[in-house]
Amino acid sequence: MNNTLISRILLLLLTILLFAGFGVWTTRQHRQTPGNNEQYYRIVAPVIPDTLSFAGEPVPLDLFYVKEALDRELSVNTYWHSSTLQLMRKSTRWFPVIEKILEQNGIPPDFKYLCVIESGFANVVSPAGATGFWQLMKGTAKDYGLQVDKEVDERYDVEKSTRAACKYFQKGHDEYKNWTLVAAAYNAGQNGINKLMEIQKANSYYDLLVSDETSRYLYRILAFKMIFENPERFGFYLQPEDYYEPIPYHTAEIKGSIESWADFAKKQGISYKLLKYFNPWLRQPYLKNKKKKTYEIRIPDPPYNRTYEDFKKEAGK
Repeated sequence: MNNTLISRILLLLLTILLFAGFGVWTTRQHRQTPGNNEQYYRIVAPVIPDTLSFAGEPVPLDLFYVKEALDRELSVNTYWHSSTLQLMRKSTRWFPVIEKILEQNGIPPDFKYLCVIESGFANVVSPAGATGFWQLMKGTAKDYGLQVDKEVDERYDVEKSTRAACKYFQKGHDEYKNWTLVAAAYNAGQNGINKLMEIQKANSYYDLLVSDETSRYLYRILAFKMIFENPERFGFYLQPEDYYEPIPYHTAEIKGSIESWADFAKKQGISYKLLKYFNPWLRQPYLKNKKKKTYEIRIPDPPYNRTYEDFKKEAGK
């Protein structure tokens, strides 16, 4: 073996040792999380409090299966960073709207977290057809006064669907006299909960053997409540500017038909896309409105009404 080959081998070994040593050194260094977090990043089990409540009702954390169920959901949502972070940022846009309606209808504010776990502040549609922020089924929505047809689906209207959800909550509380069961029934259905209570001779959510989804439901709500109310305790360090602001708007009253929502939007100085963003309950590019109902169309205020065409004009100045 010549000297050149030996030198190359030694150089290669030295390089490997240097990189290995650097890797060990870096893993031993403290790594700070983004923002103003003064704590060092560590994977730790979330701390379960001694006491906790939902809608003013105590959560029996001294029951081992209750504490462990909460621990599971708290761990999942604490370390599912991207999802929980986005929900926190959206909350400042939608919670003020939802909280006001809950208060007006006598529903505890903790019920806003049902909206978080039902839809993640998005007008999603489930495989079963549940729709909107509150995931209302078509029949249920109609029962509680919402219009659901080819042209208009008010399940996509956050304010109207929240009012419908409040009616459901109040009906449940009239029957159960217990907000925890009301929340469980929102997931499993009141008929489903009633049947389980009868079969199992139990009258508490915490004593009922329910489906896996319903068994996790309340604890997911509680986990988000804990994280949202004290984010830094769970490693979320957001600045005020990180949160999404509520968007101001005014309304235009419509009593007749609209041949083209795109033309309507253009006259309002906005795009069709923005019109649909603020009025997702409009399900067609037109409105025949044969019953001559009155609708309030939301139009964003400046500067939120800007379009790409506006951007191009401003950039060309």
